[in-house]
Amino acid sequence: MIPVINQTKQMPTWQDSLRSLVRDPLVLLQRVGLADCPQRVAAAQASAALFPVRTTDSYIARMRVGDVNDPLLRQVLPLSDEGVAVVGFGTDPIGESGFMDTRGLLQKYEGRALILATGACAINCRYCFRRHYPYGDNTLTDAALDAVVEQIQSQGLTEIILSGGDPLMLPTEKLQRLVARCMADTQVTTVRIHTRLPVVLPSRLDAPFCTWWNALPLHKVMVIHANHANEIDAEVTGALRQLTGTQILNQAVLLRGVNDSANALIELSRASFAAGALPYYLHLLDPVAGAAHFDVGETEARGLMAEMLAALPGYLVPHLVRETAGAQSKTRIL
Repeated sequence: MIPVINQTKQMPTWQDSLRSLVRDPLVLLQRVGLADCPQRVAAAQASAALFPVRTTDSYIARMRVGDVNDPLLRQVLPLSDEGVAVVGFGTDPIGESGFMDTRGLLQKYEGRALILATGACAINCRYCFRRHYPYGDNTLTDAALDAVVEQIQSQGLTEIILSGGDPLMLPTEKLQRLVARCMADTQVTTVRIHTRLPVVLPSRLDAPFCTWWNALPLHKVMVIHANHANEIDAEVTGALRQLTGTQILNQAVLLRGVNDSANALIELSRASFAAGALPYYLHLLDPVAGAAHFDVGETEARGLMAEMLAALPGYLVPHLVRETAGAQSKTRIL
């Protein structure tokens, strides 16, 4: 008798998915059935030379094939508009360069500090306020960690915020060492992660990560980033529901052509809440060079917020905010 060999197919890990990221605008357009227009392909390739394309298979799978105006595609597809210089849109739109005296530690807010854990992302959002940021000079290194911990201790900080890039691009073992080091001999009681990966690569919330994260003896906050209800599918919801003892919040950016209607924003709030994430902030666009075509003015934003307030319970209405260069806190508009 010939023995039967168990050839159960291994599911790809999140690391496998990162190795297969789509980085070519032509491939992206082919995947969504829009590579038949040479002008569109040429424009995407030219703008990708200014800021590279980077997105996941999981995210592309949620896009509508043949729809150039799909709200998810619009967030990652380079357009010729990105090469248009617009007055008031620059490379350091919120003035972060003035708040980093210690490498990897951004201090703007009382009692807490933001750690730039990495410059890497799984997805390059075309409106990213750090699309021009010099990560190579400012992200945390092992050599800089002692100085960061010293600042946390000396200032009595109680909350650390892991940002980037996307901190969940780091291996779980490295995140574990980083958080443990920041907890040791400090007053830290809260750890917060700002991340897009649970939305664009839900497999990142794997068993090793969830086991470590759920056992952390701290107040835990995870701020995810979804701008449209179509980003939040069953896989995203399932991934988020693995987290225990965690306050999950969603922050979004108000983007022309993506979510600049009351209906889109209302559905986003409902979808994020159904997935276990409370609507938190709706940001006006940071004026970063290359993203002016996404801008929605404050007057229009206020009108959209009024419609949301009329249609939703208060706990599903995010705060409308903007970042002002050099300011030590966000400016709440509504």
